[in-house]
Amino acid sequence: MSELVEKASEAGARLRELALECRAWPFEEARKLIVRREKVGARKPLVFETGYGPSGLPHIGTFGEVARTTMVRHAFRVMTGDTVPTRLVCFSDDMDGLRKVPDNVPNRELLAAHLDRPLTRVPDPFGEYPSFGEHNNAMLRAFLDAFGFEYEFASATDFYTRGSFDQALIRVLERYDQVMDIMLPSLREERRRTYSPFLPVSPHSGKVLQVPIIEYDLASATIVYKEPETGKLVHQPITGGNCKLQWKVDWAMRWYALGVDYEMSGKDLIDSVKLSSQICRVLGGVPPEGFNYELFLDEKGEKISKSKGNGLTIEEWLRYASPESLALFMYQSPRKAKRLYFDVIPRHVDDYLAFLEAYRRQSPEEQLQNPVWHIHSGNPPAVDLPISFSMLLNLVSASNSEDKAVLWGFIRRYAPGARPEHHPELDRLVGYAINYFHDFVLPTKQYRAPDPTERAALADLSARLAALPDGADAEMIQNEVYEAGKAHGFANLRDWFRALYEVLLGQSQGPRFGSFVALYGIAETRALIGRALDGSLHEAG
Repeated sequence: MSELVEKASEAGARLRELALECRAWPFEEARKLIVRREKVGARKPLVFETGYGPSGLPHIGTFGEVARTTMVRHAFRVMTGDTVPTRLVCFSDDMDGLRKVPDNVPNRELLAAHLDRPLTRVPDPFGEYPSFGEHNNAMLRAFLDAFGFEYEFASATDFYTRGSFDQALIRVLERYDQVMDIMLPSLREERRRTYSPFLPVSPHSGKVLQVPIIEYDLASATIVYKEPETGKLVHQPITGGNCKLQWKVDWAMRWYALGVDYEMSGKDLIDSVKLSSQICRVLGGVPPEGFNYELFLDEKGEKISKSKGNGLTIEEWLRYASPESLALFMYQSPRKAKRLYFDVIPRHVDDYLAFLEAYRRQSPEEQLQNPVWHIHSGNPPAVDLPISFSMLLNLVSASNSEDKAVLWGFIRRYAPGARPEHHPELDRLVGYAINYFHDFVLPTKQYRAPDPTERAALADLSARLAALPDGADAEMIQNEVYEAGKAHGFANLRDWFRALYEVLLGQSQGPRFGSFVALYGIAETRALIGRALDGSLHEAG
């Protein structure tokens, strides 16, 4: 037993040594935390935080923040030998007032009647939870749980109403003038006249009010404001959930109250981070280390938004691809703006599988640079996948079948011995391919008739395929595809392959054609060519 422990200890030491030298971005972030730990001291666990505003349905950007933060947390654990306790707090600002009705929810008129009320006091338009805030929180937690994140969920409503923030709120009141000195220069002239860091929850209307504070009393921890609907002066405690803070001050207060050491944020919040950091210092806290990631864009190049519902939802990605492919999207180039739309999915599925396959052949140093090491917290699974996702998509397209059993018949011929029960990951990919084809490929397929040169080349290719010996592999088939193109004057073979895709598959791009034929079958491919030549494929499309 002692020998095993010693070997495990040696392996751990070697891993820490490699991690300390690795330049992958999660390790770079973890290095900042090691330095911070040395400065601040080891009096408490290292606290990671992610924030979520549940004013709309959760989008993938929210997941990305948790996934990326988890990667940094794991890198820190490895670099420190897991000797420092850590926590990841996923904080939902569900006490915020509903400022506008999201575009992508049912019963919008129901929400419209509750504008400005705390999200946890707004009815759920889906009719599933006590409030809209709780509905959106549940959606986020369900996905994070399904992916296996280790985190603590925190609700602003719970923390404010049960008094967990009371002492920190009193500290904000103590430093009221200093907080105002930080915030007011950042505001427009009109907003300065009405701004207050405290947002009282009106006992009259139930709304989160943005009103000037006429006076405050530190001894009783109360503020005085004028109720907009009645015009009466209201003396209200700032504790016990009777008030919340404006979000930049709230952010700083959370850092101070929870002792947050690390939090990521989008590039659009750089100025807000600076302001909140100043306020955190005024309160007596140390602002967390941070990482500014670039924003996600929709198919039009516009920033994705929870309220607009543009871009992709978590549920949509998971209908067409695995959580791991989504994690890869989040890992790669976090400081670069990226389009987050349906057409990025197939490539990320295949890229993930390629990284997973390469991992087994890599040195320990290379493995730490491989995204799958970070996606799977250092323990990527061994998966046997003889077929790429893009190939499956084209198989579904060419076969005109959305029946798993039919598709598995093609797969078994290509990879003898493959069975759904023995290859669950491949079976999962078949399901994703069917969904993606049905929703995105099929509606846009447009076959065209071949021109005279293409007709001759297709007829020649069919004859060449017929002459191949039984058991011809993908490479042998691919050579015949090349020869057919060259024999019919395609100086640029890209034009020949584009013709194959447009005429036979009804799309402008496609797979390595020899591999596709090997999967789909020579006889089936020749039948497909025959339909293209007699016009029935073009007419049906």
